[in-house]
Amino acid sequence: MNLPNKLTVLRMVLILPFLLALYWEVPFGRYIALGIFIIASLTDMADGKIARKYNLITDFGKFMDPLADKMLVTAAMVYFVDMGQMAGWALLVVLVREFGVSGLRMVASDKGRVIAAGWSGKVKTAATMVCIVLMLLPIPPVGNSLCVWVIVGTTIYSGVEYFVKNKDVLSDM
Repeated sequence: MNLPNKLTVLRMVLILPFLLALYWEVPFGRYIALGIFIIASLTDMADGKIARKYNLITDFGKFMDPLADKMLVTAAMVYFVDMGQMAGWALLVVLVREFGVSGLRMVASDKGRVIAAGWSGKVKTAATMVCIVLMLLPIPPVGNSLCVWVIVGTTIYSGVEYFVKNKDVLSDM
């Protein structure tokens, strides 16, 4: 297993201690979770850069890297919904987009086509990661609400962009 794939696996492994730090009422638990989330987010950035720079792109990485991201982000958002920091509908918007884009990619794959991550998808991921970091901090409710709207807005925009740019994939359905 190469280094980028190990970083992807590490990101997945870090989800459990991240959630334990959030839910166990230990001193500074939320800050411990914040540190874990930041480390996990940095592994996402690092694995992609290393894989591209050293041509270490694998089928495992193509499949597991986006899955690891979705698992980490969803874990954080489920916690926010549980704590009343995020409305359930906002999480639903994120999940619908993720399932929709994943389904679009599967259909494209069946047709021998790869739909790579677009610019808006990368912006969505970065904005979501930054907003989750902010939401783990003691920010005022207005800042928390702004973060939720940034997540929802970038999620919707990138989801629409994926479908508009790749509408031909679904044209014969």
